[in-house]
Amino acid sequence: MLNETALQEIQELKIRYPERESALLPALYIAQREFGWLSNEALLHVANVLNLPEAKVRGTASFYSMFKDKPAGRNIVQLCTNISCMIAGSDGLVNFLQTRYGMKPDETTPDGRFSLILMECIGACGTAPAMLVNTDFHENLTEQNIGEILETYK
Repeated sequence: MLNETALQEIQELKIRYPERESALLPALYIAQREFGWLSNEALLHVANVLNLPEAKVRGTASFYSMFKDKPAGRNIVQLCTNISCMIAGSDGLVNFLQTRYGMKPDETTPDGRFSLILMECIGACGTAPAMLVNTDFHENLTEQNIGEILETYK
């Protein structure tokens, strides 16, 4: 399941964090990095390695939005649709992304290039609309510049 390097990293977490639960979040990050998402098998493996109940591991993974429960595209587009971004035009950007890239919320494009997640807020109300692509922050979005930005992600 997990390669030797990943298993070694988790073993080091167990030493660093005497309480097994404290090692859970970083262990889930390691598993997601390894597989790109957290399948049932990956969650069970993390539970076994940390000697934690599977329900605790599954509940933790499902609580946090940064953990993916299905395969995701190479690039994760997180577009804010909260009130400031909505007023500034994020609804139109969602339509633009669906039309131009075939990106639908909570889905991955057919070519596997992008996954679109509509976010409640990313804390950029003063420069709305805004998005994250992977860990890159982009603000003051328009249909023109969002297209230019996304073309840089392959």
